[in-house]
Amino acid sequence: MHHFQQSPTEPNFVQNPYPFYDRLRAAGDLALWDDYAMPCATSHRAVHAILRDRRFGREVPAELATDPPDHLAPFYAVEAHSMLELEPPRHTRLRGLVLRAFTSRRIKALAPEIAALAHNKIDAFPTDAPFDILSAFCQPIPVIVIARLLGVPDDMAPQLLRWSNAMVAMYQASRTRQTEEAAATAASEFSDFLRRYIDTRRTDPRDDLITHLIAAEEDGSTLSTDELITTCILLLNAGHEATVHTLGNGIKTLLETGTRKIDDATVEEILRYDPPLHMFTRYAYEEITLYDHTFQRGDQVALLLASANRDSAHWPDAHRFDPTRPVTPSTSFGGGLHFCVGAPLARLELQVALPILWTRCPTLRIAEPPVYANTYHFHGLERLMVQSS
Repeated sequence: MHHFQQSPTEPNFVQNPYPFYDRLRAAGDLALWDDYAMPCATSHRAVHAILRDRRFGREVPAELATDPPDHLAPFYAVEAHSMLELEPPRHTRLRGLVLRAFTSRRIKALAPEIAALAHNKIDAFPTDAPFDILSAFCQPIPVIVIARLLGVPDDMAPQLLRWSNAMVAMYQASRTRQTEEAAATAASEFSDFLRRYIDTRRTDPRDDLITHLIAAEEDGSTLSTDELITTCILLLNAGHEATVHTLGNGIKTLLETGTRKIDDATVEEILRYDPPLHMFTRYAYEEITLYDHTFQRGDQVALLLASANRDSAHWPDAHRFDPTRPVTPSTSFGGGLHFCVGAPLARLELQVALPILWTRCPTLRIAEPPVYANTYHFHGLERLMVQSS
């Protein structure tokens, strides 16, 4: 297996990681990224296979588990109940209960609200000066949608966004001690808020996701309060973070390529071409030999989702944005047991909001060179200055 060195915080990589992925893929299905000290699955076939291989999983093997440092205890108290970090049987139980509340019918019913939000945000666009479409359009829509879905008032959206941003920063390569302390504080404050809110919903049920999560039951099992808190935080953090990046990256790509037709195929190509999450890790649960490499129990492997999405062995001319290409599911939402629960909502937000933006703002153009944020494993813009003229 070939070794590669590449700092994930190096400015050129932050702005365009795809040439590095090309070099990794050229070396084979697996490559050793020295900066992470772990093998990386680089090709579509390898990423697709490992996502679905039950011999790999997200949960740390019991004999390798360690207690978190004291200053991160509030953050990991939340993570302890996250279905994103668990394997069966707990994952099966939690996901089943969440899907009983997070139904396709409930998601589809959000389309009119997403449309109204899109129009409302566009109404406030400046008409005579450049503006950042991330803060004006891409950020507020997903967080307000999640807030409404949970049943939290719209005026809490900015605070939810601050908590979410602080917690999600824990997964970034640029993480510092200050990042960790901010994440722990956010986790504690977010949990306290949701605990009070859940207590209220137990005695005053409404037609919202928190109420339906409280009521969800399978084989006599319900979600505990701690599980409810973590699930609500996960739905906000994962759903909001990914959708903001996808909207921003997608708008950038559409403007750069002059694409004006927005249909379901365009949305899938946006998700493939420049996805919001570039790396997702797994632990080996037994000795496994794949692609001429033997994993021992406890070894980690990084699945490079964005590299898989640019694999020309799977997608012809993979580096070209082509909304007319036949729709083939990408790896952007993961796969297997941990396929993203929020994928239908993310798709809906793109399918509804982007056509409205293009209809209302037909002369929208990029006003300044786009800048990606130093947030790897995530890949999203720091700002996207645009102007209608």
